[in-house]
Amino acid sequence: MLQVGEVDPDGAPKGWVRVRVRAATVNQHDVWTMRGALARPSSRTILGTDAAGVTDDGDEVIVHAVLADPDRGGGDETLDLRRTVLADAGHGTLAEEIRVPARNLVPKPAALSWEQAACLPTAWLTAWRMLVTRARVRPGQRLLVQGAGGAVSTAAVMLGAALGLEVVVTSRSNAKLERARELGAQEAIRLGERTTAPVDVVVDSVGEATWRSSVASLRPGGTLVTCGATSGFVGATNLGHLFSRQLNLLGSTMGTLEELGDLARFVAEHDVTPLVDSVEPLDRVDRQFRRLLEGDVFGKLAVSVGDPR
Repeated sequence: MLQVGEVDPDGAPKGWVRVRVRAATVNQHDVWTMRGALARPSSRTILGTDAAGVTDDGDEVIVHAVLADPDRGGGDETLDLRRTVLADAGHGTLAEEIRVPARNLVPKPAALSWEQAACLPTAWLTAWRMLVTRARVRPGQRLLVQGAGGAVSTAAVMLGAALGLEVVVTSRSNAKLERARELGAQEAIRLGERTTAPVDVVVDSVGEATWRSSVASLRPGGTLVTCGATSGFVGATNLGHLFSRQLNLLGSTMGTLEELGDLARFVAEHDVTPLVDSVEPLDRVDRQFRRLLEGDVFGKLAVSVGDPR
């Protein structure tokens, strides 16, 4: 059961600092936690995997949610098999104050509101890593983003456009397709329809429902990057199609602290503003989870926390 209440903060390890949260967002990870898919929740489980706030020194920061040792991942903390995220370690970000490792802080872009900045550490970082680190996109390439409106897909559309890609987006909703065009998509098609031409890269966070069309949409030598499976984890793949066209299938999860810093600088330098669907105060966070479960969302569902200044 989701509740908003008072809890005494757990002691933080040496090297951790306090951040007074100004805004956070809700994520699918929180839903999986409440359902017990990741870890058995307790009465003290604090949800939330991203936040923007202020340190005791007055620095405005965004919080990197991944807790890991880069050395165990060969320099990439997302490859550390012992990695976790703040919420799973008992330090969720849907709170007025949190404790995080000092190294997990990145300067907040000054032009972004607190709610916009809170979009970056999870969904936007995931999309950034998929495009830049994993797929290694180049200007002029065609990008297919499956499922307009979701947090990762919305970020992928906006980042793809800013990176100079020709963006194609899919949805069952004509209204969402039109909004995706406003964000920079150059082609918008109904889910399951064929694109006008094969694409170089597919970003798929939907999973089973879109997997077959994602593979079929790629040009020879193209790349499919997946970061989630909200519609199911088992997608049929024609292996002959896979090897005869020499396709690349890549997985991607979250992103590194360095990538979050790169993302923050990129959105500031290219005047990219993360799309916030709506904002609710912390004591009304249940409304945002309800909307997340209903799926009628376009952008990120944000939560305002503490002093709005």
